[in-house]
Amino acid sequence: MLSAFGSAFRTPDLRRKILFTLGLIVLYRLGAMMPSPGVDFKVVQQCSADALGGDGDAAGVYTLINLFSGGALLQLSVFAIGIMPYITASIIVQLLTVVIPKFEELRKEGQSGQAKMTQYTRYITIALALLQSTGFVALANSGNLLRGCDQPILADSSIFGLVVTTLVMSAGGVLLMWFGELITERGVGNGMSLLIFISIGAGLPTMGKSILDQGGLKFTLIMLAVLAILVGVVFIEQGQRRIPVQYAKRMVGRRMYGGTSTYLPLKVNQAGVIPVIFASSLLYLPTLVAQLTSNNGTEEHWWNKIINQYLSNPADTGYIIIYFLLIIFFTYFYVAITFNPEERADEMKKYGGFIPGIRPGRPTVEYLQYVLTRITLVGSLYLGIITVLPNFFLGAAATASMAFGGTSILIIVVVALDTAKQIESQLLQRNYEGFLR
Repeated sequence: MLSAFGSAFRTPDLRRKILFTLGLIVLYRLGAMMPSPGVDFKVVQQCSADALGGDGDAAGVYTLINLFSGGALLQLSVFAIGIMPYITASIIVQLLTVVIPKFEELRKEGQSGQAKMTQYTRYITIALALLQSTGFVALANSGNLLRGCDQPILADSSIFGLVVTTLVMSAGGVLLMWFGELITERGVGNGMSLLIFISIGAGLPTMGKSILDQGGLKFTLIMLAVLAILVGVVFIEQGQRRIPVQYAKRMVGRRMYGGTSTYLPLKVNQAGVIPVIFASSLLYLPTLVAQLTSNNGTEEHWWNKIINQYLSNPADTGYIIIYFLLIIFFTYFYVAITFNPEERADEMKKYGGFIPGIRPGRPTVEYLQYVLTRITLVGSLYLGIITVLPNFFLGAAATASMAFGGTSILIIVVVALDTAKQIESQLLQRNYEGFLR
């Protein structure tokens, strides 16, 4: 592996991509630590530490949202809202491809249609960034963002100061969207997933120390559980169902093509980490609404009670069930829009390929659909179990060790494997030995 790293840096084009990605990551972490204008940084640091150290549903939702922003949210930094607006916008656009025929046509148009859908995603991201930053600033100004903080978080509570803080945080969310796209296009790839990877990784030392302070035995047990989950994730992520494909011989001009045997690989986890990210980002929205409509000590609305009971505490049974079902739904949904059995069957038929024992055309489509449905069931259950299993064993400690939970480990491992494979493929194109060989 060390020689592969050396080969990567000796390749000028690949070295530029890696250094470009590292540069954007450094800028991201600087922005995550830089406070927004009008924020009392010392006060917000103290109050955020108290909020994360608290018990119950408040601490749980704070830890989850703060984890995905790399610790930036509870410090009200420039990148406080993180990439949540972009993730939510992506969910909306993907859902629209099923509901609105126009979006379905754009998806089938290829690169030009994808460019238009990306543009719509950007517009929705800007709107959601403004909406979410406005909500967080309003929560901070009313004292509901960090409950129990008896000092004002915002040094400037005037209308002008609140508007400036909101615009800076909104611009930070849009800038992160741009960072992710740049990493995907000009860096090593997986831009948005890599930013989430860095956000979670940034919180590992702090949360690891907090667990260690609670006792050496507890820390050891959690590390053993993390190791077991890590091994299981790596094992399943490498799993594939290889469907054999035979290509018939055919004459093109004076040359004969085909006559070879290959396979169509279908991963057990065909959807990757996207369903977990979608489900996590969707679950935090009701909690944000509950915080915005909170009455500060007076009688709560009925929807606030439902949200606080079932959607705020990661250790609650209702939360775990809803989270699990959302992961299964988004797994099937994402696989359905990214893998089309009819297109694959048409491609094989066009080039003279067929699955042994299966007739080309509709029987091939039905067979691929049958296999994909069964694999997706296993993959969705795997994602759901890995994600929610630590919540059962850790109980109340799940909120204090979210960075070592199933969601975080799954995202870290999947993104790391995908990034390594992308770099490996570029090395193999230049006849170098890859990372995973």
